[in-house]
Amino acid sequence: MPSAESTRTSVHEPDPVRPTKEDRIAAAGSELIGGPIGRRARIGTSWWTPVRVVALVAIGMFALGLIQKAPCYNGGWFFGASTQYTHACYSDIPHLYQGRGFADGLVPYFDQFSGDMKYLEYPVLTGVFMQVASWLTPHSGTIQHQEQWYWMVNAGMLMICAAVIAICVSRTHARRPWDGLLVALAPAFVLTATINWDLLAGALTAAAMLMWARGRSLAFGVLLGLATAAKLYPVFLLGPLFLLCWRAGKWRDFGKALAGTVVAWLVVNLPVMLFAFDGWSKFYTFSQERGVDFGSFWLILAQNSSDPLTTESVNTLATLLVLLCFLGIAILTLTAPRRPRFAQLAFLVVAAFIVTNKVYSPQYVLWLVPLAALARPKWRDFLVWQACEVAYFLGIWMYLAYTTSGDAHKGLSMDGYHWAIAFHLLGTLYFCGMVVRDILMPERDVVRQAGDDDPSGGVLDGAEDRFVLSGVAASMRKDEPLDGPQVSWGKES
Repeated sequence: MPSAESTRTSVHEPDPVRPTKEDRIAAAGSELIGGPIGRRARIGTSWWTPVRVVALVAIGMFALGLIQKAPCYNGGWFFGASTQYTHACYSDIPHLYQGRGFADGLVPYFDQFSGDMKYLEYPVLTGVFMQVASWLTPHSGTIQHQEQWYWMVNAGMLMICAAVIAICVSRTHARRPWDGLLVALAPAFVLTATINWDLLAGALTAAAMLMWARGRSLAFGVLLGLATAAKLYPVFLLGPLFLLCWRAGKWRDFGKALAGTVVAWLVVNLPVMLFAFDGWSKFYTFSQERGVDFGSFWLILAQNSSDPLTTESVNTLATLLVLLCFLGIAILTLTAPRRPRFAQLAFLVVAAFIVTNKVYSPQYVLWLVPLAALARPKWRDFLVWQACEVAYFLGIWMYLAYTTSGDAHKGLSMDGYHWAIAFHLLGTLYFCGMVVRDILMPERDVVRQAGDDDPSGGVLDGAEDRFVLSGVAASMRKDEPLDGPQVSWGKES
């Protein structure tokens, strides 16, 4: 019996959107593989379905990212402090194998380490991921040999996460499977994939988004709870979801999502909280106590001030700033002429958290790439933003090369690094601006131009508004049919 993927699309189902038809950049890029698909081409009749192609491209690009780290594998991580920076191949993974006790068989959260960091400073599910990789690492030979193996084991596990993200993005918008290529081909995604363990939370978040799109509210909540147990940022998706469900009156579905999130998070965290509270709380206390760090505009202010703000002051100001951004997103959600798509708000809320944070590490782009592909699948804007992120990826390593090369001063000076920070912050804000424009002017949203309402919205897709704060939204509702998706847009973006 043929699989659902290889079966030809039913005549009752809308045709999939072809990016080479609606996106000039995608059409131009397709010339590398023969040009845009013809109008008489048969879609979905071969093994090479869009989802499988996207998955294989993601794996292939991930492999290229591993090759990019090759100069460090045999030397940069172990010999010469600046080599891993001049070759832009730094990774936390091999350094933390010994630095966090995995080489000595210590148990995360329960056993103390020597040095300043007494416990593992990562959320519990990420710690479990790191521990599983340690179990799969041969604990024999030199410490360098073990660290090399540890990085390779983690890379293999993270490759699975990358493939899951690409597949989930391809499946979330059922009529737009090729949008997964935005993730698979994202340069910053490839370059930062093995710096840290962020792909684990990204894979769980992408799977949660897919479950919500399929109308499985409880499964969404469980996966989001697991994602929050791996990184903090996924929990912020509950904010825009609450507002959207409020506007659409979908309280039961939100309740199931919230319950699933809380229960899943507690199942992972509660045992460690009860038996190793000091170790469990290290992630939260470290996040509170750490000073201004790389990638943030707070660092520019601190390094250009003779009397920089204290960590406590920065924490307070950053919290106020992100809350102000969240308030703005809430007002936008409840006053927009058409209820925003879930993916749009998910991207905005995570971006707001990152941009206002006191640290914006290069791998944080992994949090945004899947959400950006769903929020605005437009190759031009996506590549503009990615160019800014690649510039910052190179900038931070060149700056660290400069600070570790002594009097040689090889690399990028502090002023140059500040420009790199500004560049990648402006790139993120630019993409946010385009998403906000799509919300305020739904006819420019490329997803809705194709005739969809909110394909990642699940029960919100095509739902009638129950509560709005603007007469504009209410007046639009009167002019639209109440049955089915309320979309009548199609202007060129």
